[in-house]
Amino acid sequence: MKVLFSNSQISEKVEELGKKITADYQGSELFVIGILKGGFMFVSDLVRHLDLPVRIEFVRLSSYGSSDRPECEVKIIDETGDIVKGRHILIVDDIMDTGQSIVAFKKHLQAKGPASVKICTMINKTCRRTQDIEPDYYGFAITDGFIVGYGLDFAESYRTLPDIYVLEPSDRRDNP
Repeated sequence: MKVLFSNSQISEKVEELGKKITADYQGSELFVIGILKGGFMFVSDLVRHLDLPVRIEFVRLSSYGSSDRPECEVKIIDETGDIVKGRHILIVDDIMDTGQSIVAFKKHLQAKGPASVKICTMINKTCRRTQDIEPDYYGFAITDGFIVGYGLDFAESYRTLPDIYVLEPSDRRDNP
């Protein structure tokens, strides 16, 4: 596998994002909703760089299954309940690909009456975007390629790699 973004590049970018988000929400409490499983590393690192009151919650969305392409229907597996009403919400995820999952979840949250909903992703992948949406904050932009590491997976493998790699078909652990 080829390293696309090293752990040190990721760390610098997360710190930079933390400073920008802190400046944008200064004087407010921020409700961070992390998307599991992929976003867990990014959420953990990001919130340590936010210099403001933060509340954290996690949800699970399902659109990939064990495929490398999103399925049609987005399933919200866990919910935050009505605790988002009147709050500034920041959805944090590992990657924005088609945008389908994030659009569905953002609409779901907006129906609960938050003060605002913004999106932060580590990777903004644009080549397969099918929805008219862009993250408000993102670490790195890529156009194409299947990537793993730093929470990103293929069939539940590779999540714990500290760097982000381009995964070629010959690298996949499900190959005999």
